[in-house]
Amino acid sequence: MRKIREALRLTFECQLSQYEVARALQIGQPTVSDYLTRFRASGLTWPLPESLSETALEAKLFPPAIATTAKRPLPDFAEIEKELKRDHVTLDLLWREYGEQHPNPYSYSRFCHHYEQWKVRQGVVMRQVHKAGEKLFVDWAGSQLPIYSRENGEVHEASLFVAVLGASNYTYAEATWTEQLPDWIGAHLRAFGYFQGTPELLVPDNTKTAVTKPCRYDPDLNPTYYEMAKHYQMGIVPARVRKPRDKAKVECGVLVASRWILARLRKHKCRSLEEANALIRELLDQLNHRPFKKRAGSRWSLFVELDLPALRPLPAEPYDQAVWSKAKVHPDHHVQVGHNFYSVPYQVTGQAVEVRVLPETVEIFHRGERIAAHPRSRGEHQAVTLDEHRPPAHRAQAEWSGERIRHWAAKTGPFTAQLVEAILAHFPHEEMGFRSCLGVLRRAQSLPVTRIEAAAERTLAIGGRYKSFCSILDKRLDEQPLAPPVEKPTPPHDNIRGAQYFGGAATEVR
Repeated sequence: MRKIREALRLTFECQLSQYEVARALQIGQPTVSDYLTRFRASGLTWPLPESLSETALEAKLFPPAIATTAKRPLPDFAEIEKELKRDHVTLDLLWREYGEQHPNPYSYSRFCHHYEQWKVRQGVVMRQVHKAGEKLFVDWAGSQLPIYSRENGEVHEASLFVAVLGASNYTYAEATWTEQLPDWIGAHLRAFGYFQGTPELLVPDNTKTAVTKPCRYDPDLNPTYYEMAKHYQMGIVPARVRKPRDKAKVECGVLVASRWILARLRKHKCRSLEEANALIRELLDQLNHRPFKKRAGSRWSLFVELDLPALRPLPAEPYDQAVWSKAKVHPDHHVQVGHNFYSVPYQVTGQAVEVRVLPETVEIFHRGERIAAHPRSRGEHQAVTLDEHRPPAHRAQAEWSGERIRHWAAKTGPFTAQLVEAILAHFPHEEMGFRSCLGVLRRAQSLPVTRIEAAAERTLAIGGRYKSFCSILDKRLDEQPLAPPVEKPTPPHDNIRGAQYFGGAATEVR
């Protein structure tokens, strides 16, 4: 109800300004100014007669508009609705074109008023204006399609993916084995091919394959789904939780597809997913070419007229489907992906990383930056390691080999080389002796070569190994002269015949 009387009282009796009256009554200052202008034009004076009611006061200040008897032609609002779906087309432009065609047109405000009234009469669905090529609504149908195995007749339930373009209602549908991420992405890619282009925005539900964490204001999108949209230069605007009207197009599309496709296939026993999708494609073409009941044309005709010219062309390279996941770097600076392990720079050991798995490649990201890329391993329990990812000490150890150890030992001296050779030959596998050899060579770095050679010679003389070598150096036995080997005389014994015996027998044989 208008606050006319109170505004007049505060103005004339309390001598308040228009701004003070507006603040006191919590109305706009232009409204107060309009009240005063109309009051002065009405011929009334303050104070008002007591017999003048609020209704009579409002009628004097706001008399009804004089109805005109001239009939003005109404525009074709259905055509206006269709034209508004085109890019850069506004109501102001359509009103100007309408004025050029009629000598006595409605004003712009009345034009908009009649258009809004027409929209109300068309129903709630028409209140959303979808521009051509702007939005693609996607969802899974609630019902599933049974697929019968050829071998044993076992029934497997397939899900139905549905995508609907906003402006033309042009519909795509296909059956998939699951509703998991690979099928979700693959269905999108095949839908883009069916539409021969991509829209500006995708409007999915809050399924985990699209939204990892729902939020009314800032939802967390699935990384793989976001990457696919980024490849095709599209945006993603998920519907609000429990707000089906945000994606009413696909809700209606799911209903139509369920009735037109699933209901018609209820008595047909599909033996494979390929057979089911072939039948779905036939029924889909019939649905899109079926004429509308309450308007001219069909989904196909509107698609060709509106959406197809506005869709963005498909990129030269299709999206290479990737799967994102989170992982923690193990203490051995490797990340587990499936049943295999892939190396990362040792500096990020123990930190959280993101893994992007492609059909042929595994990429690892840390804080948005790619830190490693490996060919994808097809085996199980295999480690894929790059040398540059290892710490310097590990890298040096990995570079050791028997030949390199022998070469380094030879630089020290011949006895050191013989000792290393003896150590390596003692073990069934050379690698088992690497550490002992490295211990010998490490002592050679801190001691004179003469001592190392003398200790190696003494170690070889006693048939010792690494510990004997270290003991000789620690006790400085290498500085003592090495006694020549003493041949012990053979003790006399009846069973010992001597060299003459064998020599004499040999002579007799000759």
